[in-house]
Amino acid sequence: MSVPLLDVNAQNLPLESELKAAFDSVLQSGRFIMGDEVTSFENEIAELVGAKYAIGCSSGTDAILLALMALGIGEGDEVLCPSFTFFATAGCVSRVGAIPVFVDSCPACFNIDLAKAGELVNENTKAIIPVHLFGQAADMDSVMEFADENGLAVIEDAAQAIGARYKGLGCGTIGHFGTYSFFPSKNLGGLGDGGMLVTNSEELADQARVLLNHGMKPKYYHQFVGGNFRLDALQAALLRVKLRHYGEYSSGRKENASYYLEKLSPLDGVVVASEADCCCVDTQNAGLRASRAKIVLPVAYKHNDHIWNQFTLRVLDGRREELREFLIERGIGCEVYYPVPLHRQQCFDDLPKRPLPVSEQLAGEVLSIPIYPELTISQKDEVIAAIAAWLTE
Repeated sequence: MSVPLLDVNAQNLPLESELKAAFDSVLQSGRFIMGDEVTSFENEIAELVGAKYAIGCSSGTDAILLALMALGIGEGDEVLCPSFTFFATAGCVSRVGAIPVFVDSCPACFNIDLAKAGELVNENTKAIIPVHLFGQAADMDSVMEFADENGLAVIEDAAQAIGARYKGLGCGTIGHFGTYSFFPSKNLGGLGDGGMLVTNSEELADQARVLLNHGMKPKYYHQFVGGNFRLDALQAALLRVKLRHYGEYSSGRKENASYYLEKLSPLDGVVVASEADCCCVDTQNAGLRASRAKIVLPVAYKHNDHIWNQFTLRVLDGRREELREFLIERGIGCEVYYPVPLHRQQCFDDLPKRPLPVSEQLAGEVLSIPIYPELTISQKDEVIAAIAAWLTE
């Protein structure tokens, strides 16, 4: 049985009549830019995550860019961010003329390691961007304490974590800004690109709204140079349809993760990453002291509400590509998020080099398997059987 890494039609086609009705409504309205659909969607997202203000954006990338611009981050400023993450996090820093300063990650939860960040702060450091990678919150108590001590702004990159929580608080609502993506693969996936910027500061929200639309306020009067970062009305209308089902989508992913953990953890050669209350300074080899460990399963911290945008294994001893090819041959979708840490990307060759061993280790070990909520039990069992077969080869 073939099991795709993601099947967007399994989610979207059951909503076909609702999505078409939303399209027809926007078509008949003739209002395609801004308007009631966007405003309503912003309000609904703010309620979902627990933020005071939400601003629809053209993508999750543009939401990060807009946050940096609203905070006045620019030429010569330095911004701390993890190296093991999607490119947009650091790419946006460079686009405003600032310098991304890469920080290593935790091998258990995959998020930024604050213990390694302190030595990187100087008078040019203006902000930090923690990423809630794969749907699990970063250690935001430590992030906020670190930011307060060093006078830094905090932009939470929650592209993969809309609806996830840290100690009861919505990811994206703890720092100065939070950003989300509605790329089709996300837990709330659109039918194209889209994003959202949230904040609890009225002043920052006002500044972001002006910069969102060419720095224009009032119409045709420009005090600032902004951009065209608007979320279009059609995408907002379609996402509003899917937002009504967000709870079941999130529950489905959690159920699938629990099933994998239950069925995979007893297999010989499989261990589960150790849980810790913070960024797991000493977990690089946690659980691996058990003999013959070949695969490390991801951990969901008890103080977090993990939403499992990805279910990411660590495959040890340089055997990741072997397992990847084994699964692909059997029709099991899988993907490497991410094969090259950002500090090793060619476009950042001019930046100072420093060792980031965990980021490089993770880039060589991680492999994500299907976790989307519409997976059937038979499909999950197919994935588990394939991994079990590889372990016994």
